[in-house]
Amino acid sequence: MATNAYEDGMDKNPANYQALSPLSFIRRTRDVYPDYLSVIYGARRYTWRQSYERCVRLASALAALGVGKGDTVAVMAANTPELFEAHFGIPMCGGVLNTINTRLDADTVAYILDHGDAKVFITDTQFSVVVREALAALGNDDLVVIDIVDGQISGEGERLGNSDYEAFLQTGDPEYDWKIPDDEWQALALNYTSGTSGRPKGVVYHHRGSYLMTMGTVVAWELPNHPRYLYTVPMFHCNGWGHAWTMTAVAGTIICCRNVTATAIFDAVADHRVSHFGGAPIVLGMLINAPEGERRAFDHPVRAMTAGAPPPSAVLEKVQALGFDVMQVYGLTETYGHVSHCAWQSEWDDLPFGEQATIKARQGVRFPMTEDIKVLALATGEPVPADGESLGEICIRGNTVMKGYYKNADATSAAFENGWFHSADLAVVHPGGYMEIKDRLKDIIISGGENISSVEVESTLYKHPAVALAAVVAKPDEKWGETPCAFVELKPDESVTEQDLVAFCRDNMAHFKAPKTIVFCELPKTSTGKIQKFVLREQIRDNL
Repeated sequence: MATNAYEDGMDKNPANYQALSPLSFIRRTRDVYPDYLSVIYGARRYTWRQSYERCVRLASALAALGVGKGDTVAVMAANTPELFEAHFGIPMCGGVLNTINTRLDADTVAYILDHGDAKVFITDTQFSVVVREALAALGNDDLVVIDIVDGQISGEGERLGNSDYEAFLQTGDPEYDWKIPDDEWQALALNYTSGTSGRPKGVVYHHRGSYLMTMGTVVAWELPNHPRYLYTVPMFHCNGWGHAWTMTAVAGTIICCRNVTATAIFDAVADHRVSHFGGAPIVLGMLINAPEGERRAFDHPVRAMTAGAPPPSAVLEKVQALGFDVMQVYGLTETYGHVSHCAWQSEWDDLPFGEQATIKARQGVRFPMTEDIKVLALATGEPVPADGESLGEICIRGNTVMKGYYKNADATSAAFENGWFHSADLAVVHPGGYMEIKDRLKDIIISGGENISSVEVESTLYKHPAVALAAVVAKPDEKWGETPCAFVELKPDESVTEQDLVAFCRDNMAHFKAPKTIVFCELPKTSTGKIQKFVLREQIRDNL
């Protein structure tokens, strides 16, 4: 057999091949920028040299407990330095980081600890009421519990653990000889989905995917060296969009934010000269609706990344007027976070604010590290035409698609049908190739045989000056099958009648798409700012 000269004598070796892992970023940043600030949290300040040592100590202390390759370490914590350190310290010893949503009920927390095979549980005492109940339900005496005690908050909560975090770190060796995994496909993190129907599924990330997510984010967000990043995205959600690793790669300064409020964001921007932050559209709405007393002036550019739900163009227009340059991104827990963005074109610079906001509300084009995203017709599986009207499902391929669902081979196989990851998000493709989400498969409203996008109705509602938040779901109807029902949260001190709001919608969109019913209420939300439409559907069902 003839040999291939491009292969002969050219095997992989340590000189020319290293597994990709985001863990490599912190070693480089420690070496190059040791005295630059890494983390700010209230009165606490760490340099990159100090953060590196704390991460290594955590890895060493966990290894001494027997944590190694493939062992799950769960963490239930707010956005504090300890959770940032867990993103490095846990995988440094081979462990798998499982961040748990801090707003979950005790039963679900117990399920995740059990299903995820947690060996160690690091938990903030602020959440001790739920954690105590979860541990009792779990009944696992072998689970090692370590308390994070945050002296910067009032009412520290009950200590439930074998040790507190700072004491545990001191048991670790700062010279611990940690290694990058030999196999970049090795599990790095376990993230559970929201579980809005049935039990949540465990999404497994690998080292290669998180490394490439970092690289893609640096390019797509055009990140400079040393950004000052406000961590308003919960680090338990898609590992905080991977920004713990991304900001480490560019030697940024991370300002931790335990409680996300308009005051906290404006204060951080003004006091720490924050240059970048991320958040769901509800966070942007919080800034828009903040009273003057909660706002602070700032004189430097601030770039925001928004995702989690399609942002109404009216919200983007208003937040841009405040001085924030917003980039819309799109992704899912199963894709490590964002895999597409509304890449800006210079030809749009001179458009009016309103037209720019309409474009920015699109989910756009694939990130640099994403191999392919297509909107495929449900009936044929073929790409929809770029006409801005034909509806299809967003399907994704690339290295930042999950390994699979933990201990759930059937769900993994279904998600990867025909060699694509199926998002269950419905979108159109505009001329020029930019996609725009119209709905979730389960949220599309079929009225009299016509498809109505709940997102389109919500976007119209947001244009009304009295509306703070809006969510639209299907309501059963004897004549039409389904009609749009809108749940609306008004701005403080604003009022509007149901009739007036319906009339406003009819004046600004096709009449058949306008909501037939409007319910004024405070909308139920997840900890990441998403409106819980399943709760609203249950409310409709219970009142039929």
